[in-house]
Amino acid sequence: MNKLRVLLAEDHEMMREGLKLLVNRQTDMETIGEADNGRAALALAQELKPDVVVMDISMPEMNGLKATVQLKKLCPEIKVLTLTRHADDAYLRQLLKAGASGYLLKKSASGELVRAIRTVAAGDTYLDPAVTGRVVSDALGRRAARGAPPDKDLSGREEEVLRLIAWGYANKEIAAHLDISVSSVEVYKTRAMEKMDMKNRIDIVRYALLQGWLQDN
Repeated sequence: MNKLRVLLAEDHEMMREGLKLLVNRQTDMETIGEADNGRAALALAQELKPDVVVMDISMPEMNGLKATVQLKKLCPEIKVLTLTRHADDAYLRQLLKAGASGYLLKKSASGELVRAIRTVAAGDTYLDPAVTGRVVSDALGRRAARGAPPDKDLSGREEEVLRLIAWGYANKEIAAHLDISVSSVEVYKTRAMEKMDMKNRIDIVRYALLQGWLQDN
């Protein structure tokens, strides 16, 4: 069985060692590299091509957000699972916009890290349960404030595209999966977002959570 190849980017050595022990204890994954700052993480990720980078947000030289933005531009196929101490929606919005596939709080149980790595490696989006509840509540509140207008009907293809975006797939991967062009993916995405009054990716994730799509996958 091919193991998931994981790169750990964490500036605190004790924390990094704990993460490595946890990852290497799993039969389906292994640590292939370690970095103690964002710049080193970016360089190692380009060199080693891991399946998943576990990326701390607060690191010296280059923080995890900037490293994620650069990495997704250079190696869009690599999945990024971000780690942070802060349960802040602002972090979540920035990280999803940057291309991160997952958001995990450091205070979470060790089993959540393993689950999160497997989830993002499979092409899905992982949100820490402590954050997910607030995202859904915020989305419901925004709908109520607008008078909760009924959703317009999405076409089958528009829904497929939104689902895949919410699960963390890039446009090129969606095009290959659905056997359509990248430009068609953009068209379906734009139409769906206009119908659902969505402005960005976090709106898509909120909608997916409300629809139960992330739990279905």
